[in-house]
Amino acid sequence: MKLHRLHTVALLALPGFAHADTLTATDTVWIAIAAALVFFMQAGFALLESGLSRAKNALNVVMKNYMDLCVGTLVFWAVGFGLMFGTSPSGWFGEDQFLLSQADHSTWAMLMFQIMFAATAATIASGAMAERTRYAGYLCGAIVITGVIYPLYGNWAWNSNGWLAQLGFIDFAGSTVVHSIGGWCALAGIMVVGPRLGRFDKQGKPRPIPGHNLSYVALGGFILWFGWFGFNGGSTLSASVDIAKVNLNTQLAAAAGAVGSTLLRLSTRRPVLLSETVNGSLAGLVAVTAGCAVMSPAFAVLTGLIAGALAAVGARLLLALRLDDVVGAVPVHAFAGAWGTLAAGMFFEGDLFNPERITVQLLGIVVAFCWAFFAALIMYLAVATLFGLRAPALHEQRGLDLSEHDETGYPEFPQNSLYNAEMTSQAEGRQ
Repeated sequence: MKLHRLHTVALLALPGFAHADTLTATDTVWIAIAAALVFFMQAGFALLESGLSRAKNALNVVMKNYMDLCVGTLVFWAVGFGLMFGTSPSGWFGEDQFLLSQADHSTWAMLMFQIMFAATAATIASGAMAERTRYAGYLCGAIVITGVIYPLYGNWAWNSNGWLAQLGFIDFAGSTVVHSIGGWCALAGIMVVGPRLGRFDKQGKPRPIPGHNLSYVALGGFILWFGWFGFNGGSTLSASVDIAKVNLNTQLAAAAGAVGSTLLRLSTRRPVLLSETVNGSLAGLVAVTAGCAVMSPAFAVLTGLIAGALAAVGARLLLALRLDDVVGAVPVHAFAGAWGTLAAGMFFEGDLFNPERITVQLLGIVVAFCWAFFAALIMYLAVATLFGLRAPALHEQRGLDLSEHDETGYPEFPQNSLYNAEMTSQAEGRQ
């Protein structure tokens, strides 16, 4: 396939911004509904991440999910949207549409929809870095992700003039643009902040630290799955018949992801865990997000099946490397997102395994890692040095709910009645 044909394919696989000026009233209503569904995913993240954390940190995790949406909304409106979708003659960054105050209805619809995507990219790091990260330090990271890291890569891949888009890069709804970018930022974050106290013994073997509420995990997984129909279906940016296939592939891949995780567990004669099963379905959703519009249902199943197993293997790899990811965000979002982006090129309907397209997909995957991981690594190191990223050991032992927020999600627990934020500060002063 020639480069000009690849470019045409890429424009068709973009989330439609180049054609936003053609939105009808019906299209605008659909985008608004889809944006609301993606907004609801934030509740799913909050439930899943808090459920996989200990009770003493549940409120802190929810607060991070709540506020990264709030600060991310303002930062993306002020800076990120312009960098991502503004006029981009260089193909590297947008030069206008900052602090957008005047536009047509199509641009307003796109801004609202893309705000939700930016918030999703930012919140991925929250669960990975849970239970030992300062609240203010985490929010500093969310600001940089939504204002710079995510929108710049989004410009390259989703702006019609972006250099990756010009090469023919395919990522329909963001397996790499949203999920891998967020996942690579999460990887940098857990490397800088370090593992939780007691997560590994002196020999480096992992100790289990179970979450406090697996029912929240399952409910969060269902909510995320539900919201994904807006995430992928909304990326058509039109109330068209194309939504049917996009959402069918989304459903099939999610189901296959859970099955892939379960089959891996059964094949190794290990108990089938709820947390790993939920993460398997999420990995399937992440993986199919790139190619849900350009692959057949059978390949959507295969993509999800592999993603579910990959997320489980990836979680074990992180533990072998002594990296503490509380919720499995890196394997689910970074690893499965990279696989799904490659699968979108491999399983392109009507032109399977085209080497040129696969090469472009691999380029986009590598660029995403190099940009997001190293930019986030520098950013988190700077935050750790200037403001503080890791919570003090005493705070971590007692729980970040009280030390960071002076309230708790479970006030009836008697051990918390002997501790508050003021007492922690006094204890630190005596050390």
